[in-house]
Amino acid sequence: MTKNSLFSQIVLFLNGGAALLLLVSCVTHYVTLSMLPVLPYLSLVVPILVFINLLFALFWLFFRIRYILLSGFALLVALLFHGIFYEIRFRHKSVRPDDMSVLTFNARGFDPYHQLKSDRVADDILDFIKTQDPDLLCFQEFDYTQTKKFTQYPFHFFNYIYDTEPHVPQAIFSKFPIVAKGSLEFPNSKNNAIYADIVYHKDTIRVYNIHLQSYQFVPKRGHLKELATPGFYERLNFTFHKQQQQAELVADHMAATRYPILVCGDFNNTQFSNVYRTIKGDLNDSFRERGAGYGRTFNFKYYPLRIDFILADPKFEVRSHTNFNVVLSDHFPVKATLRLEEKP
Repeated sequence: MTKNSLFSQIVLFLNGGAALLLLVSCVTHYVTLSMLPVLPYLSLVVPILVFINLLFALFWLFFRIRYILLSGFALLVALLFHGIFYEIRFRHKSVRPDDMSVLTFNARGFDPYHQLKSDRVADDILDFIKTQDPDLLCFQEFDYTQTKKFTQYPFHFFNYIYDTEPHVPQAIFSKFPIVAKGSLEFPNSKNNAIYADIVYHKDTIRVYNIHLQSYQFVPKRGHLKELATPGFYERLNFTFHKQQQQAELVADHMAATRYPILVCGDFNNTQFSNVYRTIKGDLNDSFRERGAGYGRTFNFKYYPLRIDFILADPKFEVRSHTNFNVVLSDHFPVKATLRLEEKP
């Protein structure tokens, strides 16, 4: 066997492994942790698997083109199951003044520990919100002491529970009247979901603000050594299990709602996961409808993680979607403009 032949066989073997992993990842939407424990991990690395298979396809394009079918087939199947995670937009829909704008943001408590090395983070967040001026505003990891500063919102609801285990505060601010509100209270977790029924024009809509279980992992170079410890994977499994439990609780609660639904929040999981699919159901993802680029929402260098979402009832038409590249937290704000269909 020649060196070139041996090299080709090695590349083909590695290509087969990458293609197989990408194909297996296509069922992550439909399989829970209890059914097959490895699949939730694959949902976190789908973009990497796509990129690797693209590299293999380009390699075979210049060397042995018949082998391009291996990654080509895997990429085609991934496209059918996962959809395109890089959106290209050449045209934008017009927005009317009476359309409803919604912004969701995990503000990391307005940076109380000065992780951004700035004393102006809270002020910068307030200035950013004033500039964007959304009709509905959902915060995860909210600083409840800032509530009175959002004077442009006459209606608000936030949960601040401090008992034996403090809960992570969340808030919903609205320019429209809130007529009912509540909290789902995730079992044995600092995270939870809150909701508010809001009178919008002549309709009532239900807005959910969701913050699913966190991985409790900071993706910095000095912390990557944690990846080699057994405790890290135990923590991941615990998180996946909690997220699935919480997603099912949210889905059950939404199923009993008679109003058009709007979901905002930090899912701490990607659009390739069963957790996302469980909550999304028949709702429309504003990024998929009107977004552009990767739509990353988490500040993980070199890796486009989209874990913050705005999901809208089919009765809403998504008119615009914006991902903001402003560093005010470890997450980026997300904004969408929606139009509720008029009743006959």
